[in-house]
Amino acid sequence: MNMPSVVLHSTPPTAAEVVAVARGNAQVTLADDAVAAMDAARRVIEGLAAGPEPVYGVSTGFGALAVRSIAPELRARLQRNIVRSHAAGLGPPVEREVVRALMFLRLKTLASGHTGVRSEVAHTMAALLNAGITPVVHEHGSLGCSGDLAPLSHCALTLLGEGEAEGPDGRVEPSAALLERYGVAPVELREKEGLALLNGTDGMLGMLLMACEDLGRLLTSADVTAALTLEALLGTERVLAPALHAVRPHPGLAASAANMRRVLEGSGLTGHHQDSAPRVQDAYSVRCAPQVAGAGRDTLAHARAVAERELAAAVDNPVVVDGMVSSNGNFHGAPVGYVLDFLAIAAADLASMSERRTDRLLDRHRSHGLPPFLADDPGVDSGLMIAQYTQAALVSDLKRLAQPASVDSIPSSAMQEDHVSMGWSAARKLRTSLTLLTRVLGIELHAASRALALRAAEGGSPAPASRAVLAAAGEGGLGGPGADRFLAPELAAAEALVADGSLVRAAESVTGPLD
Repeated sequence: MNMPSVVLHSTPPTAAEVVAVARGNAQVTLADDAVAAMDAARRVIEGLAAGPEPVYGVSTGFGALAVRSIAPELRARLQRNIVRSHAAGLGPPVEREVVRALMFLRLKTLASGHTGVRSEVAHTMAALLNAGITPVVHEHGSLGCSGDLAPLSHCALTLLGEGEAEGPDGRVEPSAALLERYGVAPVELREKEGLALLNGTDGMLGMLLMACEDLGRLLTSADVTAALTLEALLGTERVLAPALHAVRPHPGLAASAANMRRVLEGSGLTGHHQDSAPRVQDAYSVRCAPQVAGAGRDTLAHARAVAERELAAAVDNPVVVDGMVSSNGNFHGAPVGYVLDFLAIAAADLASMSERRTDRLLDRHRSHGLPPFLADDPGVDSGLMIAQYTQAALVSDLKRLAQPASVDSIPSSAMQEDHVSMGWSAARKLRTSLTLLTRVLGIELHAASRALALRAAEGGSPAPASRAVLAAAGEGGLGGPGADRFLAPELAAAEALVADGSLVRAAESVTGPLD
C-alpha cells in the first residue's frame, strides 16, 4: 500500500497536509526550494557568527542570560545545553498525533528559510517523521510564550539521540537506540540551531488545526441530532425556513438550519405541535438549535482564519529577514490561545443545549406522549434516566473547561518573559472538551433514536434521513426500545458513531453532503 506523502516547500503547507502527517502518517519530503531557502539563511547566520558583534541566540546566551557573550568554542555546547535544560516537561505523555503535528510544524518553519538552521537538521527531522519515531513529550511544561519551549525541547532532544521516543510499534525506548535501528544519524547542533528548534507555537497550532477538523464534524453531528430530537418531539420545522434566517444573516446560522431542514425533509412527524397538545412554539433548545450551532460554526470559521495565518508564519526569535537577523515577539501565543479558548466556549454551549433536548425527550410532561425516560415499563424499568445523568455530568465538566486559559499569565525567566499566553493549556483542555462533546452528542443520538423508534412503532413516519440514521444506529450497537439492559456499551457505541463520522454519513446517504 502506498503511503500518502507531503512535499514541504518554503511556502506554507495546508491544514489538510498537517493533519495528514499527524494522523495519517504521511511521508514528508523537502522540496528543492525549501533546501535553497534554508541554505541561504544559514549563510547569513555563519557570517554573523564569524563577526565581532554579539547576536542573540548566535553568540549570546538566552532569555534573561542574553547579556553574556559566548566564545566560539562554547557555542555548540550552548545550543546542546539549551535543548537539554529546556526538556523539562512532566506528567503523562501527550498523544502521538499531537507530537507529529508539532514536529511537522517546526519543520515547516525551518523550511521557510527564516530560522538560519542548516538543511541537514531539517532532513533529520523529516527522517524521524518518516520512520515513525515520536519523541516523548509531556503534558506539562509549556507557558505558550517563547512558544511551546518544553514540548519542542523534548522533540529536539531526540534529534540529538538523547531522551526517549516511541517507535512505530508503540514501544518507548531510548532515542539513541531507535535512531540507530532506523538509520538516522543524530545531529550536532551549531550556532542558533538549538534555539530555532524550540521557539514556536507549533504544539498549540497543531492541536488547533486538528480541533478545527474535529469540531467541524461535531457541529454537523449536532445538526443531525437536533433534527432527530425536533422530530421525536413532534416539533415544527417551520423555524428552519430560509426566509427567517435571511433576516439575521449569520452564515453559520443559515448552514445549520439548512442541515436540519434537509435531515427532516419528508418527515411525517413534524408540524404536529398544534394537534393533541397544542403549543405555539417549541422550547428554545429545539427552536434555537441552529442559532447556537450556527454561532459555533462562525466561531470555528474565525479560528480557521487564525490558524491559516499562523500556518503562513515563520515563528522564531531571532529571525532571518532580508539578510538580517532581528529579534522579535512573534512567538507569543496569544492569537492562537484566544481562539482555542473561544472553541472551548462554543463546545460547552453546544453540549449544554444538547443535554437540554435529551432531558425533554425523557420527561413525560414535555415529551408529547413519549413514555417516562423512554422506559419499556416505567417504574420497573428506568430507561435512559441515568444516561441523562451521565450527560449532565459531562456538560458540567465542559463548563469548567470553558474557563479561558489565555486570561492567565505567570511571569518567568527572571521577569524577562513577564507575560505568557498559556496557549498550550488552552489547547490541551480543548482536546478534552471535544471528547466530552462527542459523548454528549452520542447520548442525545441514543435518546432521539429510541424516541423515534417508539414513534414509528405507533404508526409515525420519521424522515428518510432519520430512518437511515436509525438503521446505522442499530448496526452500530445501539439497541432500540425495550426492557432495561446493560447500557454503558450502547452509550460507548453511540459515542463511536459520532466520533468516526458514521452518524453524519448515515444522514448524508439520503440528504447528500451536509455543510
